[in-house]
Amino acid sequence: MPQLQTSRLNAATTPVLLCLLLVISLFPGLFHYLWTLPFSLVGLSGPPQPRSTAPPVIDHSSGTTMSFFQKQFTLPAKSRGSYLITDQVVSSLPEIRDYKVGLLNLFVQHTSCALSLNENWDSDVREDMSDALDRIAPAEGPKGEALYRHE
Repeated sequence: MPQLQTSRLNAATTPVLLCLLLVISLFPGLFHYLWTLPFSLVGLSGPPQPRSTAPPVIDHSSGTTMSFFQKQFTLPAKSRGSYLITDQVVSSLPEIRDYKVGLLNLFVQHTSCALSLNENWDSDVREDMSDALDRIAPAEGPKGEALYRHE
């Protein structure tokens, strides 16, 4: 009989513990407050916090601000393959020369195109990428038959 009582207890506490875990994960500040509450009631400030001896250094002299711009441009249509588009992007975005550090987001508005970021030390990299993509999704079957309905 005691085993039956224990399994009922476990079955009843599991949802309660899951709800408690959900509340803790959604409200970590509440968890921290409840965790440190006994320390504050006893008069302790809680677990010791590491202290820095030097004050933080904040440089306001540079006066840098974040800026961004958005621009739409069109690249010429090309046949299947891997192409280097760096020069076209830089010429379409002359503002990019004003940035030393930044983030460039390119969005392709076409479903049968993809962007890939690769090194450009050797032109073989693009050829290797094209070969790998041709092995993954060949243009035609082994006997020259069409593999895709959409042409």
